Amino acid sequence: MTPETEADALLIERVKLGDVRAFEMLVVKYQRRIERLIGRMVRDTDLVQDIAQETFIRAYRAIPKFRGESAFYTWLYRIAVNTAKKALVDLKRDPLVTESARFGRDDDGDETSRVENELTDGETPEALLASKQVAAAVNSAIEALSQDLRQAITLREIDGLSYEDIATVMNCPIGTVRSRIFRAREAIAERLRPLLDTRAGERW
Repeated sequence: MTPETEADALLIERVKLGDVRAFEMLVVKYQRRIERLIGRMVRDTDLVQDIAQETFIRAYRAIPKFRGESAFYTWLYRIAVNTAKKALVDLKRDPLVTESARFGRDDDGDETSRVENELTDGETPEALLASKQVAAAVNSAIEALSQDLRQAITLREIDGLSYEDIATVMNCPIGTVRSRIFRAREAIAERLRPLLDTRAGERW
């Protein structure tokens, strides 16, 4: 059990004993991550906070049933995904991931944002343009994936979940998770190959 998991477990036990402030601490800890997740699923940014709030309300009501068989965030993640999907169905909208949501919301740790917004030593405008083109190609490749492949690769590469946690979130065997991630990576690599081959001989 990691220190984070242990800390969550202590807070969860306090919540089960009726300590509302302990749950508020869990909300503070995970609110931004949950909002970023929801932001990748819905196009209407005005809905993100409402769906996040509903997620935490559902989690609070269900927490007496939480047995610690998975990490708290994995459990909360599933509630958020299901809440967002329900909201989208109610609004008759499709749960599509948008480029701006995927790469524009993670203010504190998004690699693509840092590449696009900072020129480090030795980078030229041409190199920066190439980075943007590669990022755009990755976006396009992910958009073209089936929903299952897109969700698996997003959970792994953007949210950093383990294969075990992804299997829990997607409710499928770990072998299926590995297969989906492999196929997603192959499809993305296939889309990127012409762009990278073209630039292999260029000097910046």
